[in-house]
Amino acid sequence: MEYVLKTKNICKQYKRSKALDGLTMNVPKGSIYGFVGRNGAGKTTLIRIVCGMQLPTSGEFELYGVKDSDGGICNSRRRIGSVIETPSIYTDMTAEDNLRQQYQVLGLPDFSGIPELLKLVGLGDTGRKKVRNFSLGMRQRLGIAVALCGSPDFLVLDEPVNGLDPEGIVEVRELILKLNRERKITVLISSHILDELSKLATHYGFINNGRIIREMSAEELEASCRKCMRLTVTDTAVLSTVLDRMGIDFKINDENSADIYAKPNITQLSLALANEGCEVLSLEEHDESLESFYISLIGGADHA
Repeated sequence: MEYVLKTKNICKQYKRSKALDGLTMNVPKGSIYGFVGRNGAGKTTLIRIVCGMQLPTSGEFELYGVKDSDGGICNSRRRIGSVIETPSIYTDMTAEDNLRQQYQVLGLPDFSGIPELLKLVGLGDTGRKKVRNFSLGMRQRLGIAVALCGSPDFLVLDEPVNGLDPEGIVEVRELILKLNRERKITVLISSHILDELSKLATHYGFINNGRIIREMSAEELEASCRKCMRLTVTDTAVLSTVLDRMGIDFKINDENSADIYAKPNITQLSLALANEGCEVLSLEEHDESLESFYISLIGGADHA
C-alpha cells in the first residue's frame, strides 16, 4: 500500500507537558483518514508538525516518501492544503478576493481558475458579498477553497465541522467526499465528532495521550461495531445450546441476554426455545456506535 504520510515515534515536549508521545501513524494514498481523539489528545500538534508550523522534539515522518530531515520536504509540503483550527480568510474581502490573495501568496500568476474553484466549494454566486456576512458553513468552505489553491493532492482539515449547524455539516461533508472521489485528493480529518466521521472516513487512527492506540480501515471498524439482534430470554444456557445447534454466531452478555450476529427466523427460534422451556422476553436491533467503540479503546488504553 502506498502512503501519503508516515510518522514514526513522533514526540513533542513542551516545558511541563508532552503533547505527543511516540506517535506512529500511516495515511494511505486516496483515503479519507479520520484522526480521532478528544480535545487535547495531540491531533492539532501532529498536524502543525506535518505542515511545518512546529518541529518535533524527536521522531521522524515521511511525506510522499520524503523524510522530514531531507531538504526536499519543502517540495512535498507544497502538495498539502490545510485548514488548521480556523480558516485563514479575510472577513472584509469577498470570496474571490480571498482566493486572489492566496494565489499571490503562492506566486500563481493566473487567476483564471478562481471561478471554477469557487463553484467547486459552492460559493460561485456570492459575488461582491463580504465574508463577514457569510454563514459559518460558507466560511469553512471558503477556507477549504483557500487550502485548494495551488491544486494540492493532500488536504489536512482540523475539526472542519466544529461549531457548524446541521446544514453546514452536510455541506462540508459533501464537499470533502466530492474532493476525494472526483479529484482523488487524500484527506486527513481530525475530529472528536465521531458519528460524523463515520459518514466519511475510509480509514481511522485513534489517538489518546499523544499516541496512536489503534489504526484500522472502515471495514475493520464496521466489523468491530457490527450490528446484531439483542435477545432477552429466561435462560441463556438454553439459548446457547439452541443457537449452537442452528449454527448462529452469538455472544452471551449475562444470564438473560445475548447478542445474535445474524437475522434468524424468529418463529423457528422461538419455537425451538419454547420446546426447551425457554421464553423469549424481548428482541431488538443493536449496534455499537463509533463513539462507544472509541470509549472502550480509550478505557483500555488508560488502564493498560
